[in-house]
Amino acid sequence: MNHSKRKNLPSMREATPEDYDIIRNLLQSVELPVEGVRENIRNFLLLFEKDRAIGTVGLEIYGKKALLRSLAVIKEYQGKGFGKKLCRSVMEKARKLKISELYLLTEGAEDFFAGQGFSIVSRETVDEKVKSSIEFRILCPQTATCMFLKLA
Repeated sequence: MNHSKRKNLPSMREATPEDYDIIRNLLQSVELPVEGVRENIRNFLLLFEKDRAIGTVGLEIYGKKALLRSLAVIKEYQGKGFGKKLCRSVMEKARKLKISELYLLTEGAEDFFAGQGFSIVSRETVDEKVKSSIEFRILCPQTATCMFLKLA
């Protein structure tokens, strides 16, 4: 197969409940948690190349604040700008939903998210509703870096 002639650019769409298995498999392939995905699946985006899901990202919404979660690109597509594309797209989705503040937890992607405009903050400064998420309560260890971005 000659990839140099590939003209199909990846396409993005909003996830539906029927996409749960696709997102679960994608997240498991990069060792990210799947808990809470089903409940928030309508706030997830999927990135496809042809018919193959190559990336995803989601939001957990708490009023005007949200947790950006599950930003994942499958291994063979990492380092090609798809993570930035997903991040920009979910930030645009958050703006359309009138979200004013985005939070996230990461272990090792601080530089990536700083490049997208996020700043490191103390967990104590996070909105209480956002802190009630499964990511904050159970999934991400206390050693995970908390980051914040003001949208409005």
